Amino acid sequence: MISNDERVRIRRQMQRRIRDVVAERRRARLLDKPPEPPADPGAESHLTTV
Repeated sequence: MISNDERVRIRRQMQRRIRDVVAERRRARLLDKPPEPPADPGAESHLTTV
């Protein structure tokens, strides 16, 4: 039987690994995703016509 301290240590380690994997997948998804076009193409025109 494992002690409570060991149980807590293992749980924290697992949570850290899960958090790392989720963050890595999120970064990969953001890098692979093509940039979205602006919702309103006319919205940027006032910025360029000075």
